[in-house]
Amino acid sequence: MAENDENWWRDGIFYQIYPRSFQDTDGDGVGDLAGILKRLAYVKSLGVDAIWLSPVFRSPMADFGYDISDYTGIDPLFGTMEDFDALLQATHESGLKLILDLVPNHTSDQHPWFIASRSSRDNPKRDWFIWRDGAPDGGPPNNWLSEFGGSAWAYDEATGQYFYHAFLDRQPDLNWRNPEVREAMYDVMRFWLEKGVDGFRVDVIWHLIKDADFRDNPPNPHYVEGRPPHEKILTQYSTDQAEVHDVIAEMRRVTDAYRARVLIGEIYLPLHRLMAYYGNDLTGAQMPFNFALLSTFWSARSIEKIIEDYEKALPRGAWPNWVLGNHDRPRVASRVGPEQARVAAMLLLTLRGTPTLYYGDEIGMNQVLIAPEDVQDPFEKNVPGIGVGRDGCRTPMQWDSSNFAGFSEVAPWLPLPEIHVHENVVNLEADKFSILNLYKRLIALRKAHRPLVVGDYHPIAAQGDLLVYRRQAGDDALVVVLNLGPDPVAVTTSAIRFGSEILLSTFLDREGEELEGVLDLRGNEGVVIGAAR
Repeated sequence: MAENDENWWRDGIFYQIYPRSFQDTDGDGVGDLAGILKRLAYVKSLGVDAIWLSPVFRSPMADFGYDISDYTGIDPLFGTMEDFDALLQATHESGLKLILDLVPNHTSDQHPWFIASRSSRDNPKRDWFIWRDGAPDGGPPNNWLSEFGGSAWAYDEATGQYFYHAFLDRQPDLNWRNPEVREAMYDVMRFWLEKGVDGFRVDVIWHLIKDADFRDNPPNPHYVEGRPPHEKILTQYSTDQAEVHDVIAEMRRVTDAYRARVLIGEIYLPLHRLMAYYGNDLTGAQMPFNFALLSTFWSARSIEKIIEDYEKALPRGAWPNWVLGNHDRPRVASRVGPEQARVAAMLLLTLRGTPTLYYGDEIGMNQVLIAPEDVQDPFEKNVPGIGVGRDGCRTPMQWDSSNFAGFSEVAPWLPLPEIHVHENVVNLEADKFSILNLYKRLIALRKAHRPLVVGDYHPIAAQGDLLVYRRQAGDDALVVVLNLGPDPVAVTTSAIRFGSEILLSTFLDREGEELEGVLDLRGNEGVVIGAAR
């Protein structure tokens, strides 16, 4: 990957770190920037190209850093600005990029902007947030709901108006229709870009603009009891407004003023609406995150259709991307099972587009069951009992078999599973057949074979639990064959016209095996096949 390649993010592999849970160095049970620096050699050893950090800015931690009180300061929990500068420098010296999590939709209620805004109706920053009078018959201005439960409107006794919060009432939404707000946030972006960060992942980017008339959202006719209560209404007027694309284009112009930076958008929307976030003439986000694999039914035909629909929907020249896990969704190993987690890894790292890995997925970390007394997540606390808690995918990285998994010398902020004694980096590095070594081999294979990076995607017709596709760049091609079921299957090689040598199996025991007419796959096995050397 060239140092100053404008499109480095196309060739790269991203690795998301949740800083609270990666490595504690100061003995408070919470991960920190010095801990990430300490483990930088491990990240580099994986073969990834860029680190994306979840928020490390100053915050009261009502939503663990997604409630920011100072966009240009580091929270003492994570260290100092000097710690950040040291990490950034070391990351770049290691040949890696560093991406920050930007949270522009809302601040903390402790941010000076909001403190000023709520101080009086006449304050110059009043219009920096979304204030409305109550409904004529009393109560909130409209029926919009918070994603964390209850009304999205909080009443302020002192000024007699409601402010809007799409998430916690301690996370008031900024008014992105106000040009002063936009410029202030663009200044925040410039601050970090001047430091040398390589881009931003923009949190809930589709929320930034709200309906100018604040119309009621319509009911959701497909709502099912037991789902989060905010899903009772469709967010027709509170998210994904047409004007949001003007804002994203402005953000892109900010990053484009600096060389070789990337703008990534967090967007949970149907496919046809997601594509608009690439922007007119691709002037929006370079990578609107594609979360389709996070919630799909794990079957060959379902995934095959997702890939086909996504590839067809991409605007001309747009670059795809794929995600298997993040800090908001259950761990992939728990969603699909440990056997299929290996197949999922091969899928992620052989599809066309930029892959993003979530820390710990490379060692097969599972969703941890959190006891009620250990729950930290405000979403789970506000909406208990239906399984919305995000703590289970945020547990500390399992480095070794010691009491606190090598993460800390004290009990960590979230509990560790007992299985960490066996499932940890030290043990898995020593096991040549481990999922960790599979990830390393897959990443190395991807870097060694350009078709896996730049090649076209061509589906190959298959039945049952088989998912088969070819990645082709010019005359060079590889074929990926994935068995998404538990039963063995035999494939006639002539039927799908691939090469004759197995380059890699998810079991890590068939490299160099030559095929003569039939490919025998075990249950839960995937292989990458190329021409015999």
